[in-house]
Amino acid sequence: MQSDASFDNSGPAHQPTPHEGTDMTHFKTTVHVDGMTCGHCIAAVTEELESLDGVEEVSVDLNAGGISEVTIDSDRKLKHEAISEAVAEAGYLVVDNRA
Repeated sequence: MQSDASFDNSGPAHQPTPHEGTDMTHFKTTVHVDGMTCGHCIAAVTEELESLDGVEEVSVDLNAGGISEVTIDSDRKLKHEAISEAVAEAGYLVVDNRA
């Protein structure tokens, strides 16, 4: 098991990006999810991710049967493990699709 202190996932599969909001910092995190095929898949993943503390909005760019891009807007930096667990709870897998 990897400790949070040594966890470095700064590649394309997980990119927390702070951006200025009206009065506080917001983060945009992008992950790639394998196996989503339809609107039900989007709803299941969105529901699980929205249950994480700090998540404000989830958007999905569906690639039916392939690797879909999921963008999470939050008011804090999210742990990759928490995101992966939420996606797994919905029945899918966060993948690193770097070439």
